[in-house]
Amino acid sequence: MIIVYLGPSLPVEKARQILEADYRPPISREDLKKALKDRAKIIGIIDGVFYNKTAVAHKEIIEVMKKGVIVVGGSSMGALRASELDTFGMIGAGRIYECYKSGRICADDEVAVTFNPVTGEQMSEPLVNIRYQLKAAQDSGIITAEERDSLLKTCTGMFYPDRKYPEILKRATEKGIISTERSDRLGDFIRDNPLNLKAEDAIRTLEKIKEIIERSKK
Repeated sequence: MIIVYLGPSLPVEKARQILEADYRPPISREDLKKALKDRAKIIGIIDGVFYNKTAVAHKEIIEVMKKGVIVVGGSSMGALRASELDTFGMIGAGRIYECYKSGRICADDEVAVTFNPVTGEQMSEPLVNIRYQLKAAQDSGIITAEERDSLLKTCTGMFYPDRKYPEILKRATEKGIISTERSDRLGDFIRDNPLNLKAEDAIRTLEKIKEIIERSKK
């Protein structure tokens, strides 16, 4: 059995088009015990809880791997835990995992978001996506490198549930980081060219699991 813990990073409907699996809500402490009881052979960790419930522990993942279960992580909580546990055998996938592993990013709140517990809809923007989006805006000439750095500094100082583009742009104009005109232009760019690194890495994680399954058949 393949079990994947998935939440706001990618719609389950889209995930099923890539990999057929038992998709479960974002992982929290003790969830892996049930996965073992359900005889999981491969576990994919994409999304997980951070603050409202107790996060999945490193020891839990290590114990599961000791029992012969393959654990693959990427995108969100999975990327964070994979960067910490790949030396123990957890498999990491995607650019966010690589950023954590290299030390380019360190904080848990780089991937933290708020989401609707009923619909799973994402309600705030993760800092990794904001970095990705602002770099694209810089590359397109919408903002300068200095403005990007100042915007990121503002975002880093915000509580993660408040990281929403309208609020970010509002604070940036109030602080004089960018003009109202440039703020409007940046808002239009974000709306017309939405980027989602967590979604891209969630897909990479599912593809990695699929590769593992295909290799095991040979």
